Amino acid sequence: MVGVPKRVDHEERRRAIAEALWRIACARGLDGASLRDVAAEAGISLGQLQHYFSSKDEMLVFALKYLGELAEKRIRTRLMGLAVPPSPRDVLRETVLEMLPLDEESRTGNLVQIAYFVRALHDERLRGHAREGVPALRAFFADQVRSGIARGEVDSSRAADAEAMLLIALTDGLTTYLLLEVCTPDEAKGLLEGHLERLFTP
Repeated sequence: MVGVPKRVDHEERRRAIAEALWRIACARGLDGASLRDVAAEAGISLGQLQHYFSSKDEMLVFALKYLGELAEKRIRTRLMGLAVPPSPRDVLRETVLEMLPLDEESRTGNLVQIAYFVRALHDERLRGHAREGVPALRAFFADQVRSGIARGEVDSSRAADAEAMLLIALTDGLTTYLLLEVCTPDEAKGLLEGHLERLFTP
């Protein structure tokens, strides 16, 4: 209808701003990026951006949480695509594969997280947000290892929490080497499969 203003989806606009921030983070990191830079990248005015985010830190926290939500959604999609109910090993494999920068989408996510974590090293408030996802991920991985033990697929002498942290560390290391092109995606996946093979050998 003529004269009726277009209704703005506020959550959609916040996500569009977060995606503009990701593009900047991938291109040049976050330290030099101002709210004005992000507004320009998103195609809106600085005043419009500040209507959604009052500070750069608030915008960063939202962008990181949104990134996590997208990753969780992709992991669920991968697991639902399996022909049979996934085993603990399947769950771990598909989750870690999604965390690795094996395609453009996951590569972008990892570059954004690295830029965010570098900034968080010097900011206590941001550091708290950066750390909060690790305990949950470790607990999730440890639960899968315990399920493997209960199913007789993992040796009962394995310490589930330690194995979970080792898997996270392996994933982080492989992520770094993939981004630096020290190893290929096939090599990274082979190392991951080898680790899970050793873990899931009772």
